[in-house]
Amino acid sequence: MSENKYPGTSGLAFKEALLWERSRAGRLAISIPEQDVPKSDLDPNLVGDAPDLPELSEVDVVRHYTRLSTWNYGVDTGTYPLGSCTMKYNPKVNEQAAALPGFTELHPLAPESSIQGALKLMYELERDLLEITGMHAASLQPSAGAQGELTGILMIHAYHAHKGKQRHKIIMPSTAHGTNPASAALCGYKPVPVELSKDGIVTPDAIRAIMDDDTAGIMITNPNTLGIFESHIAEIAQIIHEKGGLVYGDGANMNALMGYVDIEKTGIDVMHLNMHKTFSTPHGGGGPGAGPVVARDILEPFLPVPRVKKDGDRYTLVSDAPLSVGRLHAFYGNFAILVRALAYTRTLGKDLKDVTEQAVLNANYIKANLKDVYNLPFPQPSMHECIFNDGIQHRSGVTTMDIAKRLIDLGYHPPTVYFPLVVDGAIMIEPTETESKDDLDGFIDAMKTIAEEVKANPDEVKNSPHNTTISRPDEVQAARKLILKGQKA
Repeated sequence: MSENKYPGTSGLAFKEALLWERSRAGRLAISIPEQDVPKSDLDPNLVGDAPDLPELSEVDVVRHYTRLSTWNYGVDTGTYPLGSCTMKYNPKVNEQAAALPGFTELHPLAPESSIQGALKLMYELERDLLEITGMHAASLQPSAGAQGELTGILMIHAYHAHKGKQRHKIIMPSTAHGTNPASAALCGYKPVPVELSKDGIVTPDAIRAIMDDDTAGIMITNPNTLGIFESHIAEIAQIIHEKGGLVYGDGANMNALMGYVDIEKTGIDVMHLNMHKTFSTPHGGGGPGAGPVVARDILEPFLPVPRVKKDGDRYTLVSDAPLSVGRLHAFYGNFAILVRALAYTRTLGKDLKDVTEQAVLNANYIKANLKDVYNLPFPQPSMHECIFNDGIQHRSGVTTMDIAKRLIDLGYHPPTVYFPLVVDGAIMIEPTETESKDDLDGFIDAMKTIAEEVKANPDEVKNSPHNTTISRPDEVQAARKLILKGQKA
């Protein structure tokens, strides 16, 4: 079948040797200023062997990074339909705001009197997050969604310790985000699984059966990782509260609720927000990121410090909070990410209702167009993402991984695969609100084309991709036998 209409191509692809393999003694890519201080040899007992760094010319270095850039696929390249983690387009106006000299040239040790604008920005972003969620207080300090989770559970842990009796368990639905069990375990809690209904949600009866006086609370993602709204959330929260527990809400999927759901009224006590997913800031690559937490009034004393306070028309940082879980990040968080987030809320309006509508519409548009082509484990309307699996294609011996690999040939980054674990062979698609109908139609057409190829020639799909420098790496070996040390040629 012709692939000319798809963005995938089999054009020229340069091979790239390891830098250590290209290294030659004596090559130098920079000119170092003449030394103006006395030479001093380091004590070898303190520093050990000198690092094994490659020796390269300027041409070697430039060509290396240029070649790597041609291999990369990102949100500026094309549609990036990852579910759960989500790669959302980052508006360039946000980048311009974050690059303003008044922000980039700030020093974290500058006196408060000289950073009033930065403190005001943080205070205003907190107000926006509180308006969006309906919660009482916030901290911008956590540097990623996972650290935001950890912060929320640390606060719950501190709350129970302050009450005089620590608890040892946390309820953990199988549709919670993948890092939730780790966050609970890091705080000393044992995750307790809870069964889902046939509709893929948690029921009040299931919570009543396991909630007891030794359970600190529940970690619940809403909408959950199946893309389904937890419609019993308020009743579940009431059951947890009646037993003295607290409700942690994983807010990674807040991009499906903004402007429509008052989080505090659902009974959630503390929640983190993913800036990259909901507020269009950069994602991944090891950071920097941001995962602010918002909380009800009963948990405000436990928020991380320092916190920004407003006194008249002045802003100050306050660390005098004896019940606080303490500092989680150097200084005040990843500030440039916060600048980008505020630019987003102020560009689109604080409630971001239009964003929610478009995100939900896009996910359901994909779901409606592919529901007869790929197996749909949960047919009810989705929120921000939709879940298929390889149930139909597996009859021809084609797996979810094969479908994902074939998408690469057609020029699309694969969606999230094999997650959530409650769906065998899951294909998890989240287009976000930033993809146009034209781009969605292109992705849908590519998925339909693959389904037709499976019927006509399944081996063609099973041997994909055909247009990449490396086709089918041994992923198990790559994970278990890492090569982390280069060697000079």
